[in-house]
Amino acid sequence: MSAVAWIAVGSLVAWVWLLLGQGFFWRTDQRLPSRAAPERWPSVAVVVPARDEAAMLPVSLRSLLAQDYPGAAEVFLVDDCSKDGTGDVARALSVRFGGLPVTVVSPGEPEPGWTGKLWAVRHGIALARAREPEYLLLTDADIAHEPDSLRELVAAAETGGFDLVSQMARLRVASFWERLVVPAFVYFFSQLYPFRWINRKRGRTAAAAGGCVLLRTEAAVRAGVPDSIRQAVIDDVSLARAVRRSGGRIWLGLADRVDSVRPYPCLADLWRMVSRSAYAQLRHNPLVLLGTVLGLALVYLAPPVTLVAGVLGGGAVAAWAGGLAWAVMAGTYMPMLAYYRQSLWPAPLLPFTALLYLLMTVDSAVQHYRGRGAAWKGRTYARPEAAPDQ
Repeated sequence: MSAVAWIAVGSLVAWVWLLLGQGFFWRTDQRLPSRAAPERWPSVAVVVPARDEAAMLPVSLRSLLAQDYPGAAEVFLVDDCSKDGTGDVARALSVRFGGLPVTVVSPGEPEPGWTGKLWAVRHGIALARAREPEYLLLTDADIAHEPDSLRELVAAAETGGFDLVSQMARLRVASFWERLVVPAFVYFFSQLYPFRWINRKRGRTAAAAGGCVLLRTEAAVRAGVPDSIRQAVIDDVSLARAVRRSGGRIWLGLADRVDSVRPYPCLADLWRMVSRSAYAQLRHNPLVLLGTVLGLALVYLAPPVTLVAGVLGGGAVAAWAGGLAWAVMAGTYMPMLAYYRQSLWPAPLLPFTALLYLLMTVDSAVQHYRGRGAAWKGRTYARPEAAPDQ
């Protein structure tokens, strides 16, 4: 066989393995597990780090104020040095709409060794612990919750005995680029961290979705968070790893009634979102980056390339193997598109979308070595050191 044919066969073998051996990552049936109302509803503190989020709060914070929760619950919004009046907007919404009580705190710039978001989370948790809540709900300022969201999260944690319950919020898909790129973001995440593996009682894989994390307070204390992950750029995965290492049970799945309201109308917006932390995911290791680029090329780019090469060059093996690999790839993407209530036209375009993610990852590495490091809401961390739990 020719080299092109061998590459096509290798890609097909990789896709057969991904289809059957990677925790059925492509299925979208990992939703909140079976649950029942507890006899007593535990107290909850909702911690919301917010940096320049005034535009998001009229939707996201209002959804928290309107939570229909039978137990005691309170919202702690941490205004992380915002310049757009985030704290004032939060106070005004609380006065106007009532609902859950809201406390707004502004901790100032982070100390050395802390990422900005985790510095804000630390202050929110410290303030919340004075109320001795049994659970902490860590949720981002762009996340909107249906009125029963908190109740269902707590019921799932209490029924299943979980220390951490996290839902991957449904991201916005309105613009062309959002439709092309956003479902693939969740698809790639679940491929890297198969939810079934995470949800095993004694599993080793650990991850969470930072926009919606319900955490037992005693589990947070046992894991030493957020202090133990203070340098983490990918804070949600680091949080889940810390909880699992300390003996906690974790669960992660897709959300039905938790949504991100943040728009990413242009490719540049999505590019910044992905490249912010892509190289941190690879532990800032150039060899891992090289392996990732080669792996993405073999798995996602080789199928259409070898199909075309086989057809044009008369290579039947390359054409058939490349075509089958491309078909399996598109087929595994369709459930995620259906979850996002999208048409299926992006499925055969997944190689192009993967190429965009490959370029975003390379750009993330370039920015790192230029000394720009990771950034969050306008705050940059030059060449950050990887935290032990990343």
